[in-house]
Amino acid sequence: MHALRPLLRKCLFNLFAAMLACAALLAPRAASAEALLLIEADSGKVLQAENATIPWYPASVTKIMTAYVTLKAVKDGRLTLDTLLTVSPTAASQSPSKMGFRPGTQVTVDNALKMMMVKSANDMAVVLAEGVGGSVDGFSAVMNDTARKLGMTQTSYVNPNGLPAEGQITSARDLGILARSFLRDLPEYEYFVHIPAIRFGKRITGNFNKLIGRYPGADGFKTGFICASGYNLVASATRNGRRLIAVVLGANSGTARAVKAAQLLERGFAQDNLTWLRPSLGTVDNLVPVDATPPNLRDEMCGPNRKRPASDDDDALVAANGGATGSASATGGAAQVTFFTAGLQPPLMKASELMASAPAPTEPVLVYTGPTRTGTALIAAVAADADQQAASKPRGKKSRVAKKPDAADKPKDGNKEGTGTKTAAAKPDAKQADSKGDGKTAAKPAAAKPAGAKHAAAKPDAAKPAEKPASGDQAAKPVKPKAATKPAAATKPANNS
Repeated sequence: MHALRPLLRKCLFNLFAAMLACAALLAPRAASAEALLLIEADSGKVLQAENATIPWYPASVTKIMTAYVTLKAVKDGRLTLDTLLTVSPTAASQSPSKMGFRPGTQVTVDNALKMMMVKSANDMAVVLAEGVGGSVDGFSAVMNDTARKLGMTQTSYVNPNGLPAEGQITSARDLGILARSFLRDLPEYEYFVHIPAIRFGKRITGNFNKLIGRYPGADGFKTGFICASGYNLVASATRNGRRLIAVVLGANSGTARAVKAAQLLERGFAQDNLTWLRPSLGTVDNLVPVDATPPNLRDEMCGPNRKRPASDDDDALVAANGGATGSASATGGAAQVTFFTAGLQPPLMKASELMASAPAPTEPVLVYTGPTRTGTALIAAVAADADQQAASKPRGKKSRVAKKPDAADKPKDGNKEGTGTKTAAAKPDAKQADSKGDGKTAAKPAAAKPAGAKHAAAKPDAAKPAEKPASGDQAAKPVKPKAATKPAAATKPANNS
């Protein structure tokens, strides 16, 4: 029997290799539009890799490196979490998603990190970059030097937030290396990568990483989105003392990337006792880089056929087949992977169902402007930020009695996420109270003139697009509204890339 065991293993190995080859031949061509990687955090062992060494645009997963460099500076004693940093005009000018603080506002390193990692605030990434590296260029040089030392041979950085820039490139391989390095080198600060939600004033923002609070054991890392990259996610989870890291690049929605990551992690945990059956893929450091141009997914992600504006906090509905939209084909039918949730018994839940469920209840972490505070001083600071939000809230009550816009006054489509209704321009959402908080409702709605008044004299502010409408990590190009007469000149929006 012992003599037959090696032969049996060889037969099983060859059978498994043949199955993998057949699956690769039969896989839809759409699978090449994304990159997937699953590794063990401790050993770096690769459990699954698809297009893992193809160059990719990182988008906001860039902020993992921004946090790494900043926290290394804290650990080395060059600054502290209580160090006050000042919002510069450069930081304030960044495209949404952002906090929207005015130049001169001060914020601690600790609060800036929390805002950056949970809300994906692009302005806070620049605040940290200027505070640590002196300038965006200086900090980018430190990021590139750090990447080289970590062995991230396919990565180059131009800015600290991942907004579109020529030369801002990475790969699933390099992101796996970075995530491992973060956990290995900064274990005392890893709580920054799994904060479920933050509260600033009266506004609560949940983590864009849908695994946090939903997938059992999820404990990191960061999402990202620009039109060229698609929906990216670096995620980690721990079960029975074993930690895995999943990287998903180029998914077609925020829900899809979360479902794919959950499926990768679940298969990885299930493989624990079957690793001897699978061919070794080596370690993440030994994956061979591919010399290629990063795929540009702009048309697919932000083209005219998309039904709603794309954004990093996308809440796309899961498809009826049990997986996220488009996920079944891209994962070879793996959308049906199911698993136990923590503390629950069967029936098992599909990954898509779990990601669509509400996150576990949690108390959001307070963030605020100004120096570090505790006790009553902290309560006062939070109240002051809330008052500031209320003071900057657009006064739109008069617009409720405005005349119903005719067809010529209606925009062709909502030019910011969550809009598109008849009253969207006139009735700002309460979540957008800060007039600069996210750039969505900066314009002050004006009451319409009585019927019969000349349109040219009215010049309604509502016809103007917001300064820079939010689109996850960058501004999406707003749709020009139709108007009976020529509206006031609109501000030129930031260009997706």
